[in-house]
Amino acid sequence: MQIVFMNRLSRMSGVDQEVFAQLWIGEEEGVWRLGWRDFSGEQEMGDSLWYEGGSWNEMLSVYRHELAMKMGDGYRPLIDGVFHEDEHLNSRGQEQLKLQYYSEQYANETVYEELCSWRRGKASSERKAPYILASNRLLRMISAFLPHTAEELLQIPGVGEGKASQYGADWLSITSGVQREHQYPLGWVSDSIDEESFVSWLYKQKELKYKKQLERLRLRRVLLQGIEEGQGMEQLKGLSGVSRREVLEAVEELEKDGYSVEKLIALELSEVTSQEQNNIWTAYELIGDTFLKPVLYKAYGEDFSPAEGLDMYYERLRLIRIRFRREQPAGLGLATNL
Repeated sequence: MQIVFMNRLSRMSGVDQEVFAQLWIGEEEGVWRLGWRDFSGEQEMGDSLWYEGGSWNEMLSVYRHELAMKMGDGYRPLIDGVFHEDEHLNSRGQEQLKLQYYSEQYANETVYEELCSWRRGKASSERKAPYILASNRLLRMISAFLPHTAEELLQIPGVGEGKASQYGADWLSITSGVQREHQYPLGWVSDSIDEESFVSWLYKQKELKYKKQLERLRLRRVLLQGIEEGQGMEQLKGLSGVSRREVLEAVEELEKDGYSVEKLIALELSEVTSQEQNNIWTAYELIGDTFLKPVLYKAYGEDFSPAEGLDMYYERLRLIRIRFRREQPAGLGLATNL
């Protein structure tokens, strides 16, 4: 096996003991291997094989995910740039990440739960997904920094003029009466956190990011193999361990990336009448493919309310939309909202 990349890492163990490890990538006859080797003093402790296979992209995803875990545990590399991507952050980006880090350590849990309760009620009344109103990250920052005025609220990353005008009064009604020990502006945060703990937290965030990338890559591989073997949606759901909706979203991505998913579409629509498919296609031609709900009622009628629910029909719309978009001129705007 030819070693094509190697890096040495170290971390402190105990008060003054430094431990070392090596990260390596090797290749032999088109097979990639990725491994981790621990050392105790000058003695090798053996290799842990992280990956063995023919996919460079999957190997790189495993590399980034596993390395982020190690660096989150305190290992630091001899050679920087180990993630093989642009890791530069400007000062504003660093400042915002430190605010996020601080908020995760010092959020007021009572206030956070009250904000979450507000979000659930508001999402229900406005018929919106809760994350559209405010992310967990944003609510944690609000609960940690407890703004008392609109001006203070606007200093929190993720709160712009639009969010402030829509929901600021609601948030301030929860936070303005809560006592706090800190002041605004929030420049003091950077000096109040432990830098090494912050760096380890950054790598934990990378770990989560790369884990999602790896899961997405493996899902795509499973779906491509299953589609080629003639599996249907329910079988793909079982093979992948995700919901039918997540399977369909991944199938849409595969189509966008140039993979053929027609075998699956033909299988799933084999029992849908030509008339029904034509009605859906005509609806797309008349009103576009930006939103599914108007297409549904255009194709099936304004009073359409089947006893079995609408999920199956939205699935059909999305499968036919893949075909429809395939035949449209390049450059048209796409959307996937219901």
